[in-house]
Amino acid sequence: MAGQVIVQSIPLVERLTEFLKDFRAPDGREKYREMIRRMSAENSVSLVVDFEDILLYDKTLADTLTETPSVFLEAASKAVYEVMSVENPEYAQRVRDFHVRIRKLPETLHVKIRDVRAKHLGKLLAIEGIVTKISPVKHELIVGVFRCKTCGYEQEVKQESEGFTKPTVCPRCEEEGRRSQGFTLVIEKSKFVDIQKFVLQEKPEELPPGQLPRSIDVVVREDLADIVRPGDRATVIGFMRVEEDKKLLKNTPPIFHPYIEANYIEVATKESLDVEITPEDEKKILELSRREDIEELILNSIAPSIYGYKEIKRAVALLLFGGVPKIYPDGVRVRGDIHILLIGDPGTAKSQILRYVASLAPRGIYTSGKGASAAGLTAAVVREKNSGEFYLEAGALVLADGGVACIDEFDKMEARDRVSIHEAMEQQTVSIAKAGIVATLNARASILAAANPVFGRYIPGKNISENIDLPVTILSRFDLIFVIKDTPNRERDRELAQYVVDFHGETYPEALSHTVPADLLKKYVAYARKNIRPKLSAEAKSKIVEYYVAMRSKSEDPNSPIAITPRQLEALIRLAEARARLHLRPVVIEEDAETAIELMEFFLRNVGIDTQTKTIDIDTIMTGQPKSKREKIITILDTIRHLVKENNGECVEIKTVIEELTSRGIDESMVREVIESFVREGELMTPRRECIKPVNI
Repeated sequence: MAGQVIVQSIPLVERLTEFLKDFRAPDGREKYREMIRRMSAENSVSLVVDFEDILLYDKTLADTLTETPSVFLEAASKAVYEVMSVENPEYAQRVRDFHVRIRKLPETLHVKIRDVRAKHLGKLLAIEGIVTKISPVKHELIVGVFRCKTCGYEQEVKQESEGFTKPTVCPRCEEEGRRSQGFTLVIEKSKFVDIQKFVLQEKPEELPPGQLPRSIDVVVREDLADIVRPGDRATVIGFMRVEEDKKLLKNTPPIFHPYIEANYIEVATKESLDVEITPEDEKKILELSRREDIEELILNSIAPSIYGYKEIKRAVALLLFGGVPKIYPDGVRVRGDIHILLIGDPGTAKSQILRYVASLAPRGIYTSGKGASAAGLTAAVVREKNSGEFYLEAGALVLADGGVACIDEFDKMEARDRVSIHEAMEQQTVSIAKAGIVATLNARASILAAANPVFGRYIPGKNISENIDLPVTILSRFDLIFVIKDTPNRERDRELAQYVVDFHGETYPEALSHTVPADLLKKYVAYARKNIRPKLSAEAKSKIVEYYVAMRSKSEDPNSPIAITPRQLEALIRLAEARARLHLRPVVIEEDAETAIELMEFFLRNVGIDTQTKTIDIDTIMTGQPKSKREKIITILDTIRHLVKENNGECVEIKTVIEELTSRGIDESMVREVIESFVREGELMTPRRECIKPVNI
């Protein structure tokens, strides 16, 4: 008992100094003494201490830290100064204020944002979440140097946490019997520290169904400023404080809202993907990858309640694994993420596939285009109500960084909102310049989008750009586009009806027993994305090159359409890499390239086809118009120009134009459609009814 009292009576600073000097790592080296020596070389003011080391050294110290962290950290700062004075007196004198940052808190001190209560006030805790909003870095006055306006005497005043404290009297003026005229702050001699605020929000995967995500403010100072960016997943270690609600009215109870004073921030890397993989899990994953039927197992595990869609499920599986992003020697970054678009008739289970992928993908986010604005998808600058400060707020694509963003009703988005998706899809960043905040955020997410045809149902006789209300600039950025048509077919309809009825009657098909459990599949995907970076083998390279050259050679004749472009070549490489990842292979083999080519062929045959000539023409997606239609449009415009010139520059009757063109084999309906579209775009004008002429002759 006496020993206990003696331990308690030793001042905290001394005990902490002893800990920093004496603590030895398991290998016998003086862990913290070495780190303090290194601090001066690295010009650092913070020492990072592991919580378990304090616990091992002295349990009483650990208790003091958890119960009264502010007292402990102040003493720890002095202790570092003491040790530094021995190791490097010159550096110690120059810095004076050191910080101790605590990391690796035990699970018992981890608190969920929605579980933060008044009992946590002033206690040490760790909170995990996503950074949604972040303010610019500002500077807080810690010690102000004030100069008397009358006699020029300078005095230091330590600032309180609230308000601006000025000196009341000037000692020299008082001595000499004068009245001071007031004080001015001497900025150069005062001490400021960087301060920044950000908002930490609950992770979407931890959100209870039907609940709004909760968030908490975090205040960071000095070297912790600008460590995080919107969209980062972070663990903040600090202690809870409260500040008075500024909007308090008279006769209302005094209400305070909580915030976290950060002591240490750990940013989760993109690779970790928030999925904990234990050694047992790793063993199961590697066993799974050795199975012959692993690909079939994974395909069966993707939305098993949806009948058919083998190609789509294969493409979605490859999207989950993704290709390997690359940075070329000249600094150009090439995305590894695969983007897929599903266009289909109503009731073809598109949304169901999207929902399933969002739940399965590490960092999967589901959103609907109708309910999402450009700011909601990419990023926004918002003004905070209390302080009036501008914050940078991350949207869905930034929050899905390193995962999959599933966007339903993609065609229902506002036209101005689509523009912001262009950059996110190809460059995989989101740039914003508003209210003086200029920033670029990472949005390295795969996009799985679903859209409905513009006429309600997909019309097979029309090209894809006519069937869907999306600009071709966005269409061309998708690696694969699938059209899901709902065509009656007695045999298939019977099978589908039987499948759905069996599911409702809880009689599940045999294929359902050959699946991977969802939680294991999620870990499998995360493991593959983190550890496997496949390289192309010589066989796979030659296979892809041969296919590309063969497809391009069909276009060598000046009159034939272009079948494939370098964009599809990159997509092929990504798909082949994703399949190698699915098998946990470090090398892309010929078989992977063949699967990628099969998917590309399926996509080109169904979507990248000119419905008039029935030939593969990638321009239907790249420019929205196949070669055959483009040539007819040019002929129509040239004919109108020629007729107007013959008519001495006067407008010509539409009837005359139609007669001329139908004799050349161009359909009347097409002529009228082209004329209408050019009048809308301002290329043609109608000086009087049913009479047209070009704007620029």
